[in-house]
Amino acid sequence: MNGFSTRAIHAGQAFDPTTGAVIPPVYQTSTFVQKSVGDLREGYEYTRGTNPTRDALQELIADLDGGNHGFSFASGLAAEDAILRALLQPGDHVLMGNDVYGGTHRLVNQILAAWGVELSTVEMSDVEAVRSAIKSNTKMLWVETPSNPLMKISDIEAVAAVGHKSNLTVVVDNTFATPALQTPLALGADVVVYSATKYLGGHSDVLGGLVVTSSEEIAQKVGFIQFAAGAVSAPWEVFLTIRGIKTLNIRMKEHSANATAVAQALVDHPAIERVYYPGLEDHPGHDVAAKQMKNFGGMVSIALKGGAAAAKAFAESTELFQLAESLGGVESLVNYPAMMTHASVAGTELEVPDNIIRLSVGIEDGDDLVADVLNALEQVSQA
Repeated sequence: MNGFSTRAIHAGQAFDPTTGAVIPPVYQTSTFVQKSVGDLREGYEYTRGTNPTRDALQELIADLDGGNHGFSFASGLAAEDAILRALLQPGDHVLMGNDVYGGTHRLVNQILAAWGVELSTVEMSDVEAVRSAIKSNTKMLWVETPSNPLMKISDIEAVAAVGHKSNLTVVVDNTFATPALQTPLALGADVVVYSATKYLGGHSDVLGGLVVTSSEEIAQKVGFIQFAAGAVSAPWEVFLTIRGIKTLNIRMKEHSANATAVAQALVDHPAIERVYYPGLEDHPGHDVAAKQMKNFGGMVSIALKGGAAAAKAFAESTELFQLAESLGGVESLVNYPAMMTHASVAGTELEVPDNIIRLSVGIEDGDDLVADVLNALEQVSQA
C-alpha cells in the first residue's frame, strides 16, 4: 500500500477473522484471561500494557508517518510528557521555539523545571539562531511547525541537521500539519508528536496524543513510560481516532482550501494589520513550507488593527466560527489566544500579542466561512 488515503483506511485495520466484520472490534476490556499462569493469549495481559484496539492505532500512525514505532496516549500533553520524561534527566536543557502551544511551554517550564530540566526558547525559523543557542547541556530541540498561533515555519531538515551535529534529539510537534501534509521523520526528525484531539480525530469528540519514532532506543524508553506511568488512551477513544484518520487526507485538502480562501479575503482588509498563513506568498516561511508540506493546512491567525478590544469583539461576533478552545475539527472555531490557549505564557517570552485571533478553518462551504469573518469585521468596525 503506497497511497496515503489507502494506508489511512487499511493500515492496522484488517477485518475481523472470526466474523468478517469490516471494522475491527473495540476491545473494551481492562484485562485478559490467561491460558495458565504467565501463558498469555497473543501477548495480551492488561489494557494499560497492551490492547488490540490501541495496537491498531499505533500501527496506523507509525505507517502514516513512516516510522517503526507508534504510541498512543490519553492526550497530547500526556504524549509530550512521556517523551520528555523518557529522554531527559535533571540538568538537561531543552531548546524550544519561541512560538508554541502554551501548554507545551507550561509543561516544561512549570513541571519539568521543578525536576531539574532547563528550558530556553529561540526563533526556531532562524537556523543560525538555533545553532548559537545550543549549550553544553542541551539534549533536545523541540520544533513546532507551523507554530501556534503565529504560524512560524521551521525548516525541519536544516534544524535536524544542526541538532544531530550536537547529538541532540529532535522532536517535531506535527499537530497543525498532520502526516497528510508533512512527515518530519523523512526530513530528519527523531520523534513526531501529535495532539490527536485535533485534526487526526477531526470531529471534536475525542482526547488523544500520539508519538512516532524509528529509533529502537527511543521507542523502548517511551514505551516504558507509557506502560509504567499509564497515561494510555482508552479503547473507545482509540476507535474514534482511527475513524477520524480514515478521512484525514480528504479533510486536510478541504481545510487547506478553505483556509486559503479566508486568508486571501482578509489580507487586504482595512481592519486587519496582518494575516499569518504560510500559504500566502509574502509569508516569511512560505518557501520552506512549500518545500516540506504538501499543502498549507487549516490554521489562520490574524492581527486586528483595533487591538485587544477589536480582537475580542471579533471573536464574539462570528457565527459559523464558534468561540472555543481546540482546533482541527470539521467545524470552524475562533480562539483568542492571549486569554485562552496561551494564557499560561502571559508575561513570558511566549506571550501572544493581545490583538491576535486564531482561526481553525473547518470544512463548511468556503463562501460561507469567508462571509462570516467579513461580517464579523463589519460588526467590529460599526461598534
